[in-house]
Amino acid sequence: MSEVIVIVEGQTEEAFIKQVIAPLLHSQNVFIKPLLIKTSKDAKGGAITYDRFKLTARNILRTNNEVYVTTFLDFYGLDTDFPGYGVTLKNIDLYEKVAHLEESLHSAIVSLSCCRPNRFLPHIQPHEFEALLFSDVDKLVSIEPSWRSNVGKLRRIRDSYPNPEHINNSFETKPSKRLIENLSPTYRKTTHGPRGIQRISIEVIESECPHFKLWMDELRSLKVA
Repeated sequence: MSEVIVIVEGQTEEAFIKQVIAPLLHSQNVFIKPLLIKTSKDAKGGAITYDRFKLTARNILRTNNEVYVTTFLDFYGLDTDFPGYGVTLKNIDLYEKVAHLEESLHSAIVSLSCCRPNRFLPHIQPHEFEALLFSDVDKLVSIEPSWRSNVGKLRRIRDSYPNPEHINNSFETKPSKRLIENLSPTYRKTTHGPRGIQRISIEVIESECPHFKLWMDELRSLKVA
């Protein structure tokens, strides 16, 4: 049995881990639980500063020598204080950027916590969670009957990129913004996000989103750790 804590940045990602990823991995003897970091005295979720993140990760890794820690953080809006961020922006290839960020974060947290390197598995999702929903827009729009009339718009967005993870990294073009602008009733992250993932299926998402698949493969490998 392997126990994994996933540090997430919002309630959508928390619901995604609880409702989709945890049941899937439970059957493989990998027990996974999301953790929302406090972002103020009375609130959790939202933009995570690196200072808050590193203290949380360090404390978990030092408290329990057997637990694994991973992350599900969006590349879009990531705190610029995260290790490697400045260098990352100079790289051209999307996956090189994300890999550099993950490698830098891994090095920093392992050094800070003095844990075994294999206990920290950082994952940064390009560009954000909602990119996964573009893996099958026909299944996505089946959630709300009125969404079907806009499936053509979503198909054109998806077909404009090599895969869903490449959909733009800016406020106006990020995946969630495109869903909000093109769907009525309005796309709601915490409600429609996990439901959309379940409707599409993890298998389809992995076939469309290579970086997400790498993370899932890492998590599955823990069953024999």
